[in-house]
Amino acid sequence: MDAIDGSANAVRGIPFFCCSLAFATEDKLSSVTDAVVTNLSNGDLYWATEGQGTYLNETRIHVHDKKPVYRIVGINTSGASEEVMKKLQPVFEQRNHTRHFGANALEMAFFAQGLIDVFIDFRDKIRIIDIAAGCFLIKEAGGLVLDAKLNPLDSDLSYQTRLSFITAANQEILHDIMSQVK
Repeated sequence: MDAIDGSANAVRGIPFFCCSLAFATEDKLSSVTDAVVTNLSNGDLYWATEGQGTYLNETRIHVHDKKPVYRIVGINTSGASEEVMKKLQPVFEQRNHTRHFGANALEMAFFAQGLIDVFIDFRDKIRIIDIAAGCFLIKEAGGLVLDAKLNPLDSDLSYQTRLSFITAANQEILHDIMSQVK
């Protein structure tokens, strides 16, 4: 659970913050069976149950399934090392429209809704508890959730666990974006 993801936004009055909650049967990300992300600025509820898809309030949602006219790339570089920035520099230089709104779980919910095509965080700083619900929403909405080596993301669910990950709406978009990463 992340009680307030985007706390800096909340404190400053930027209306982009949320509460996220993931339920797991074991202490592994792969054992998550239910997730909820609530947009605290407007009350929108993103939720998913294993095998039943992802919903925004009562409407089923899916990741973007077409080749996007404008590729929107969510990318968290807050506090990133020079090495990570150098690796990601081509992503900024290519014809991508990059964004980071400051609440990872809510950005991942937007991804599950098809509003973002790729989400990257290669800093090895994000806590698994901050993204567990978002990962499950994306998975149930049909997206890919991978580690930095492009394997399915799995991890223990402890507070101390920090990692890197990438999500993509499909293999084609994943291939396109990874061809840009050094």
